[in-house]
Amino acid sequence: MNEEVGKLTRAAGVVGFFTLLSRVSGLFRDIVIGFLFGAQGAADAYFVAFRIPNLLRRLTAEGALTVAFIPVFTNYLAKGGKTEAIKVTQIVFTFLAIFLGLITILGIVFARPLTHFFAPGFVQEPEKFQMAVLLTRWMFPYIFFVSLVALAMGVLNALRHFMAPAMSPVLFNLCNIICAILFYPLLDEPILGLAFGVLIGGAAQLLFQIPYLAKQGIHLRFDFNLKHPGLVRLLYLMGPAGFGAAVYQINVLVSTMLASFLPSGSVSYLYYADRFLEFPVGIFAIALGTAALPSFSTLVVAGNVKELRATLAYALRIVNFICLPATAGLAVLAVPLFAIFFQRGAFDATATLNSAQALIFFSFGLWSISGTKLVAPVFYAMEDTKTPVFVGIIAFVVNLIASLALMGEINLEGDSAGMMTRMIASASVRIGLVPLGHGGLALATTISSLCNFFILLLILHRRLEGISLREVAQSFMRNLISTLLMAIPLFWIVGKVDWTGTGVATYLKALILACLISLGISLYLGLSYLLRSTEWQILDQFRRALQSRLCRR
Repeated sequence: MNEEVGKLTRAAGVVGFFTLLSRVSGLFRDIVIGFLFGAQGAADAYFVAFRIPNLLRRLTAEGALTVAFIPVFTNYLAKGGKTEAIKVTQIVFTFLAIFLGLITILGIVFARPLTHFFAPGFVQEPEKFQMAVLLTRWMFPYIFFVSLVALAMGVLNALRHFMAPAMSPVLFNLCNIICAILFYPLLDEPILGLAFGVLIGGAAQLLFQIPYLAKQGIHLRFDFNLKHPGLVRLLYLMGPAGFGAAVYQINVLVSTMLASFLPSGSVSYLYYADRFLEFPVGIFAIALGTAALPSFSTLVVAGNVKELRATLAYALRIVNFICLPATAGLAVLAVPLFAIFFQRGAFDATATLNSAQALIFFSFGLWSISGTKLVAPVFYAMEDTKTPVFVGIIAFVVNLIASLALMGEINLEGDSAGMMTRMIASASVRIGLVPLGHGGLALATTISSLCNFFILLLILHRRLEGISLREVAQSFMRNLISTLLMAIPLFWIVGKVDWTGTGVATYLKALILACLISLGISLYLGLSYLLRSTEWQILDQFRRALQSRLCRR
């Protein structure tokens, strides 16, 4: 095992562990939202309003900044020393503070047209639309705080400090939970409590990063040398990197826009399903991608293409080993998961079944989403942001066409619909194939992510003159066989339980689900061992990395 493979494994293990904590808190946050607000009216408005600043965060800062900043920072650190790298960081901080301040003001002022663009179907429900506008205005400053958080995360990740960035989302989730519960009985519009939680949570995340930056000798001070070549290079890379890094989120947003035309609750079903998908994506794919980018950047700067190929191939085998069984688990256990974790309060059996349908279709994209999180950083490490953008545009078009083909026809009420709304409705009629509703939108996102991953992988295979794709393909087939053999008994058992009814107590359902998960893991690991899967070493490496980290603490 080469040096960077070892570093990658240890870093991914650490990030994965602490990300697990944040995802658990995020799951609890979503359970609270589901309990208080269900999957209708106000919840739809909140999820749309939150997606607006969240997408802009991905486009303008977190996604773009992280993937573009780390290679630039690493380059200055290697060639100019830490002093020059810190100077570049302070200049970038100054630019971001000015730029994000303007974006925030514009977002608050133009909240109404933004909401109309992102959720055109809400216009037919004036009350829901007005609520979405109000929530957008309250939550838009979130982009200011969380984008500066992204800068801090980029610096810490480049310096191989992963714990603090992975932990900070826990604060965000806690702020959301506390505010939702605290303000629910106090406000005429209880959903505003969630907006307050988002705003406070963004500020808390930034404050959490500052002490860790200080330990590295980095202080976020203003430096107005905005003509510095480091900033110029960063901005050149950020533009296309923003779109390339946020392809999946853009596709989810397209699904949200189109879901606004579907029956009430469709937006919420997609949100809740996406949150369950983000659980393994956050714990594993993002953890691995976060750990991989500094390794890839170091290898690119050193010109070590051979080790870069080996590291990437190894990481793709990890994706096969973990994501294939996770996909089967999410698909087979979708209904039990929602029934146990969400079905209470305002979240009824209908919401459970509809959310589970979306999760099943989303889950088939887990493997490709995770693969993209690894392949895209290689392009960014080589300071090539144009290729992911080009491929991202293709994926976006595929998603849009597939969504219109699979969601079913849109029925407009009245004559108030705008031109864009009528164009979308007309397209849904012309190219509609299978009326799957919100499930079709989830499936379209999956199809798009598969296209994005395969095209990027083939381009990179040619550029690096081989990535041992045969080895990766063999790993895929071994793990796929183990996954399918594992899924069959789980599917049979799940079908024997009435998960959404009241005939079986919730604690018994939870016990059955725990047994199913344990059975699935045991079967998969046993089958992998029998098929002599070489990825077994991964488990031991993760264990050693985590043990080492905990012992140091």
